[in-house]
Amino acid sequence: MGTGDPLGMESAHTQASGMGGMRAAGDLVARMQMTRRMRLKAAKRYVADKLGCTPRDLSDPLAMEQIRLDNGLGTLPFTSAVHPDEPGMIEAKFNIARILDIPINCVERFKTRARI
Repeated sequence: MGTGDPLGMESAHTQASGMGGMRAAGDLVARMQMTRRMRLKAAKRYVADKLGCTPRDLSDPLAMEQIRLDNGLGTLPFTSAVHPDEPGMIEAKFNIARILDIPINCVERFKTRARI
């Protein structure tokens, strides 16, 4: 173990695993596999249909940047220029829950606590 900055590793893990709270297309597909028990091909098709694109677009970063903007899913700060009027993390999750028609725990907790 070195004597380096202990927060440096935490920051690296946060950036690598959390993407600042935003979710990529692969996370949306995985969510459908877990919540709806869909097979991979069916989950990709479902997400693509809900986002109005093709399954191939899900792995195209340029296409997904525009799709994320069009659907209010926010953009990933290290792949796109982030603009002030784009949705933040919780708003993006609300939009994901609405678009994919699935419950998301943090969204449901937020609604309960905010009495929405």
